[in-house]
Amino acid sequence: MRVAQGLRKALLVTHVTASVGWLGAVAAFLALAITSVASPDTELARACTLAMQVIGWAVLVPLSVASLLTGILQSLVTPWGLFRHYWVLAKLVINIIATSILLMYMQTVANLAATAGERHQAQTAHEALQSWSPVIHASGALVLLILAVLLSIYKPRGMTRFGQRKQQRALEPTKQADPLHIHPPQVRGPELWWFGSTAARSSGEPMRTSNGEGSAWT
Repeated sequence: MRVAQGLRKALLVTHVTASVGWLGAVAAFLALAITSVASPDTELARACTLAMQVIGWAVLVPLSVASLLTGILQSLVTPWGLFRHYWVLAKLVINIIATSILLMYMQTVANLAATAGERHQAQTAHEALQSWSPVIHASGALVLLILAVLLSIYKPRGMTRFGQRKQQRALEPTKQADPLHIHPPQVRGPELWWFGSTAARSSGEPMRTSNGEGSAWT
């Protein structure tokens, strides 16, 4: 798919911005989750839990979806393709997994936020808010996003079978149109000796052996 260079750059800027923002929002979510678990202050734990819900719906979900969609579009309009290289395919899988888990886990975050809003059961609410689940999920998401960043920077070599077939199909017209790929048959070994013998017979000249003497016709 061929598009204008300006559009490709706009997609790249949008994708990088969404991905970096997603990574930063996950780090902030992790900091709030750790504070909610470690703090003995009930009010602080409640505030952190409510803030996690706000960050989740207002920042994490929009940025994750934007990163996924712009990444797919960018792959389709660049020579890298979407299924040609293993590192692009790995990033796509990471993005889909992280976004899917985030969307499903937001229900758990909403339940924790609802518990944080119950002020008539302060002790019970504080115990419920001291859950390691948000910490574990945020840590896993952070690892996946950092791995995606490393793949984008280093771009490990390796093409999928689909990419190899596409590359071969693209090279076939070039090989057919290039006369340099058509080589005349080469005569070597015994064929060369036979050719020299036939030429000598047709000219009536005796063949020369390695010692310079003529050989008899047989």
